[in-house]
Amino acid sequence: MANKKMTKAEIIENIFEDTNISRKDIHEIIDNFFNEVKVALTDDRIVELRGFGTFEIRTRKGREKARNPKTGEIVPVNTHGVTVFRPGKELKQMAWDLRK
Repeated sequence: MANKKMTKAEIIENIFEDTNISRKDIHEIIDNFFNEVKVALTDDRIVELRGFGTFEIRTRKGREKARNPKTGEIVPVNTHGVTVFRPGKELKQMAWDLRK
């Protein structure tokens, strides 16, 4: 089974079909939601959405001997932040049940 991505436009359309809220208002709410998540993460806060999952930024240690996969060249990589998502219990269970 091939994975099919869902776009923000499709999410807006699905919400529009289920509610009496205008597409413009839905778009604004979704944009504001994502902006709040970004602001929280850049303020070094953890974003927990019960039943869905948790977003956080973790520090990945730099290395002197990382390898460029294209060229094979050894290059240094500085310490940097990476965004991490951990699915919540309900989402984990849904994913588990999906592949049975």
